[in-house]
Parts: sequence; C-alpha cells; structure tokens
Amino acid sequence: MVDTHCHLDLQQFDGDREEVIARAEAAGVRIIVNPGIDLDSCKRALALAGRHPGIYAAVGVHPNECAGFDDGTLAALRKMAGHPKVVAIGEIGLDYYWNRVPHERQKMALRAQLELAGELGLPVILHCRDSSADLLCELSQLGPAIRKKRGATAMIGAWHAFSGGAQDAEVAYELGLALGMGGPVTFQNAQKLRELAPKLRPDRLLVETDAPFQTPHPHRGERNEPAYVPLVAQALAALVGTTVEAIAAQTTATALGCFEKIVRWDR
Repeated sequence: MVDTHCHLDLQQFDGDREEVIARAEAAGVRIIVNPGIDLDSCKRALALAGRHPGIYAAVGVHPNECAGFDDGTLAALRKMAGHPKVVAIGEIGLDYYWNRVPHERQKMALRAQLELAGELGLPVILHCRDSSADLLCELSQLGPAIRKKRGATAMIGAWHAFSGGAQDAEVAYELGLALGMGGPVTFQNAQKLRELAPKLRPDRLLVETDAPFQTPHPHRGERNEPAYVPLVAQALAALVGTTVEAIAAQTTATALGCFEKIVRWDR
C-alpha cells in the first residue's frame, strides 16, 4: 500500500523514526509520500527520501505557514522540486479554520505554487479546511495548466483529507483530482463521511494517515503512524462492501497514476 500523506519529518517522530518506518514496511506500506509544510520541512523531507528507497517527498508551503511567502520562497521550491524523489508540489491550499494567515495572502501563495506545478508538470497535494469553494475556484482557473502539461487524461493531484460532500467530489473529479481518505473514515461519529465513502469513485480514492495527526480507530488519541494505513483500508472495505486486498490494489494503482514519479516495485 501507499501512504500518500505522512509527515515523517516532524519532531513527533524524532525519538523512533527508523522504528516507525520499519513498522510501516512490516504492515505492507511500501511507499510513503512526505509533503513539506515550509522550506525547512521540505529540506527534512528530501533528506528522508534520500535515505529511504520507499519514501518520496513533496515540496510546498502550507497555507498556515505562508505569511512570509515571497519570490525567494518560490525560487527555493523550484530548486528543490528538481530532486528526483520529489513527486508533487504540496502541501498547499487554503485553511480558513485557523485563520493564521489572511485569506488573500493564502490565495497568493496557492496561486504561485499552482503555477509552479503547471510549469514543472507535477501534481499537487492540496489542503482544504473550511475553504472548498475558494479552493475549487482557484483550481478551476489554474488547474487546466497543470493538466495540459501532464496530459489531458492525467490526474493533477490529490485532495488530502477529503471531508467535502458529493458535489465537491464531482467537481474534484472534473478538475482531475484524487481524494485522500484517512483516520476520520474509521470514526463512528463521522457519519457524513462514512455515508459518502461508498458513493465515491473507487479509481479516485487514495489512503493516507496524515501522521502524526488524525489517528484512526482503535488508536485514536495516540500518535498516528504509517503502519496504520491498513486500518483505513479496512474501514473503506467495510463501507464499500469489498475486500481489503481490493482496496489496497485499487488505491495503490491510483497513487502510482497520480504520483507517476514513484518507482514501481515488484509485488
């Protein structure tokens, strides 16, 4: 399986990072995508990717960290994106829940990074919280340039931790996005998400942890880690009415199609 969104570079893993990676491999999680949230995080993600064959990086500035985003930031991202193990531009997007950065500033940083993705032909990893209307508006304007560079039928990226509704999902499909599902789909009280999951396109689903955050049941309240991806797959299998093996195979194929720079392994 592929954990398409995991922050292994964060300090929560400083005490046992190598053990966490080993547990993921033992659980069948062979590939991990580590998106950056600021320039320092991107550098750490690249260092991890350089040391571990199964870890890949995305480079980007998170909306809650973009207050100082400028031309120098963009130039640094462009340079880092040339690394052979960078598979996407991310984690980028809009976050109106925390309001740490003015909305227009967030939009400026998002537009610059979407344009960079279009320039480089890389997919994007998107963060969206209480901002789906504005995010989809920005994507409708700048997403076509990414798709043109990547090919008319190519996916342009992943909507990380998707929590929107059926209409959001349909717009996302039209724009060329896959939808990431993580720990919340295992929560019994996440009724709307659990009801929506069986209605989503199986060929546009991704599994993720967002570790160390969004820990799935039955480990909720603990630190999350990529070895818990199978718990997400199990929940999806139960909701959709299929097998864990089928979910694993489909989401892996979707991840490899979305992040095509990931090297295939012998399975």
